[in-house]
Amino acid sequence: MTFQDGGRFEGGRVQSRSGGGRGRGVAVGGGIGTLVLVVLVTLLGGNPAQLLSGGDGGSGAGSQEQVAQIGDCTAEQANAERECRLSATVQALDAYWQRTLPELAQDPDVEPAVVSFQDATETGCGSASASTGPFYCPPDRTIYLDLSFYDLLASQYGAQGGPLAEMYVVAHEYGHHIQQLTGVFDRADRSGSGDDSDSVRVELQADCYAGLWAGDAATTVDPDTGVTFLEPITEAQLAEALSAAAAVGDDHIQQQSAGGVNPDTWTHGSSEQRQRWFTTGYRDGTVESCDTFAAAAL
Repeated sequence: MTFQDGGRFEGGRVQSRSGGGRGRGVAVGGGIGTLVLVVLVTLLGGNPAQLLSGGDGGSGAGSQEQVAQIGDCTAEQANAERECRLSATVQALDAYWQRTLPELAQDPDVEPAVVSFQDATETGCGSASASTGPFYCPPDRTIYLDLSFYDLLASQYGAQGGPLAEMYVVAHEYGHHIQQLTGVFDRADRSGSGDDSDSVRVELQADCYAGLWAGDAATTVDPDTGVTFLEPITEAQLAEALSAAAAVGDDHIQQQSAGGVNPDTWTHGSSEQRQRWFTTGYRDGTVESCDTFAAAAL
């Protein structure tokens, strides 16, 4: 999946943070065990406040976080550079959701803030580290991610990688922001777990929303340039996104980390469910088709 030649993206949409020190981290042990525990609860949109520390550990002695904005870039840069790709993806998502749900335009926070950070940073949900994985924080309506996560997704969890896989992650988190605006977070009981729980239905709906955007991306026109944001998706690129969805399925993560699968503890859905709901959005192309709460079976 590539951005259309001639496309240009204004800077300032995504904040970049670096040098935040070790942070307070998560309230569990370190190393890959930390990542696995965090992934099971927060990866791609869970409630990070459950595992983010609220202690007074500080951000590391003498460390000073550097904050900047990702600047202007071209479609060619977006196809080659992760930070620019993130900025361009967010702007394409902005345009899609403003057109798809125009009633949300009345909300002053219709566009979520987006932060790309390195190592650690402070969030409205507590202190996050690179091991936390990407997440949406409802209190400050912000998407947070460390771009090095994409490498870990491939090396530790077997995702194919590729631009569309990265875009899927961002589109999923943006989907949680849409759920925040439309009241899904308020109506759903996100405290439970299990393969038929509201927690899983929330996550699968965000996967479906990501599929909606991907299926429409080649037809959404950038109002500033007059060209579509993206070229049509190839089957190989679609497979990359589906591979990422499978890599973050609860059953796959449990099998990788513990050698067994327990559906009663699921909070995000199985690999098959995540792929299927992404595909539902991608193929059907309607917000109504993503109503996981009305589905008799997930």
